[in-house]
Order: sequence, then C-alpha cells, then structure tokens
Amino acid sequence: MVMAQSLFMNLKAQSPERVLDVLAPAWSEPLLARMPQVSAALTLPFGHGQLALAGRRELGKRLRGAGYGQAIVLPNSLKSALVPWFANIPRRTGWRGEWRYGLLNDLRTLDADQCPQMVQRFAALALDAGSRLLESPPRPRLEVDDGQVARLRQALSLEEGRSTLALCPGAEFGEAKCWPPGHYAALAQCYLDRGWQVLLLGSAKDRAATGAVHEALGSGSACLDLAGDTTLSEAIDLLSMADAVVTNDSGLMHIAAALQRPLVAIYGATSPLFTPPQGDRVACRVSTIECAPCFQRTCPLGHHRCMRETLPGQVIAELDALLAGTR
Repeated sequence: MVMAQSLFMNLKAQSPERVLDVLAPAWSEPLLARMPQVSAALTLPFGHGQLALAGRRELGKRLRGAGYGQAIVLPNSLKSALVPWFANIPRRTGWRGEWRYGLLNDLRTLDADQCPQMVQRFAALALDAGSRLLESPPRPRLEVDDGQVARLRQALSLEEGRSTLALCPGAEFGEAKCWPPGHYAALAQCYLDRGWQVLLLGSAKDRAATGAVHEALGSGSACLDLAGDTTLSEAIDLLSMADAVVTNDSGLMHIAAALQRPLVAIYGATSPLFTPPQGDRVACRVSTIECAPCFQRTCPLGHHRCMRETLPGQVIAELDALLAGTR
C-alpha cells in the first residue's frame, strides 16, 4: 500500500482535480489517511484469498452510481478485477494476470525488464498504454499527525531533545527475515550507552520478537517495547519521531522510508531488488552468502547464516555513516 502511493502521486500530478478513491482492506485505512492524494478510502470487506463472488457482485452494484470513469486494479488476481466489472466502470486498467480478459478492458502486458520493481509497475498504470515509462517514479511521502505526535510523546515520556532509535525486529513473512534478537539487543545497547532513547515497534504478532530483544538486553533496560500496544496510525507517528530506524524487510520498513527517516534495512532470506524501501536516506545491508536469498519463511538449511553473519558492528557502522551523511 505504501508503494501504491507512487501511482496516486502520478495520477494527481496529471490531473490535480481528479477524485481518487481507493478500495482496499480496512487495515490499510490509517495509511491511506496519510496520503493527501486519496479522496476517500472504501473498505473491501473480503479476506485475503476469499472469492466471495456474491459479495463482490453486491459491492460492484453499490458502486455503479458513483460515477467512476476508470478503475486501476493493482493485484494480478482474477477476483480483484470483479468489483470494477460488476460496477460497470467504463475503463478498467491493470496488468495481464490470471485470466482477466474481458474483466479488464485496458489490459497491459508487463515488460519486467522495463519495470523490475513493484513501485515502477504500480506507477506505470497511471500512464496510457504505450507511453514512455518514468525511470524514477515519485517516492511515497506519508503525512504526519503533529497533534498525535505530541500526545504520544507526552504519554510515553519521550524527551523531545533526545535522539531516538526505532527498532522493528518482526516480519510478517516469517522468521527467516528476522535479524537475531541478540544482534538487535547489541545495537540497542550501543545507542542506549550514547544516551539515545530506543523504541521497539511492531504489531501484536511481533511481541515474541520484541520480547526476545528486551530479554537479551536484561532487566532494567531503558528500551521501550511497544509491540502490539499501538495502532498503525500511532506506529506511523512514532516512526516519524525517530532519528534513525533499523528494520528487517517488513511493512514498517516501507513506512519508515516513506517518512524519510534515516533507515538501515537488513536483508538475508529476501532481496531488495523487487520491493526496496523508497527513501532518500536508506542503506540496505544484504547478505551475500551462497544460499541467499532463498525466499523461504524458515531457513531450509537450519543455520540462518544470512542474518546471523550480519553483525551488529556492521549495522552500527552503516547507520553511523548514514547519520553522518557519508553514506
């Protein structure tokens, strides 16, 4: 969803008066609220992978009177093209995917060499078929809620003049993406010793990962573990306060980049080639061992060397160079 903002930015740049509504799952609404290009977020009430043919037909019928002239479909699935078709939207644009002929009538054929990254593929759909593609689509830029920032700072007793490091040790994809908790703890301790504030961020699913970091730091640590205790909206504003962020390949990585935070992203089982963080001050630490990237949820060889052998000192040096402006 963060990368989709590049498409929204392209569309509004072409036609500033354009009304742009986004039909997406409810969880994404806090992100869409931070994108000034979006006029309204419409809730897609179906679970991931759920066909729900009757529900999609009913939703499409409800949208018929809204006057939409075009629908741009980002997922490549057949079911994602059903609602615009049921809504009788005149122009239905998307990449050729799984048997969508007829459902989409502005069907594009992807040249992966021209658009190697997801953000490029999204942004290209703002253009007419056959148009020259932009080499560098606009980078996502999320807005910050200054009032909520002030409330969070007060509620969490965060000192305004003190540097803050945000760590995001979880990953939805699986444990293979995760840098070891002991490595995160060593990184956190380094910056705590320098007088920084350190926040651990994530969803409720990330509590095991953040808890392991907190445990490795030892009792009495000043590191603040907030995983599962914040909304997505609050997590966005907490990341906006950070003077530096270190993450695995995760959703919070993309949010931090779109907030223009100095960011080190650690890659092992996955690669930054298709979905790199879109920020101006980003460093990707990528494993070069022979079996990486494997794109598996757990290490198939059982050693997890791709992440274990990326050492805290290397990430600290990368982050310090980024902060000093020499990276």
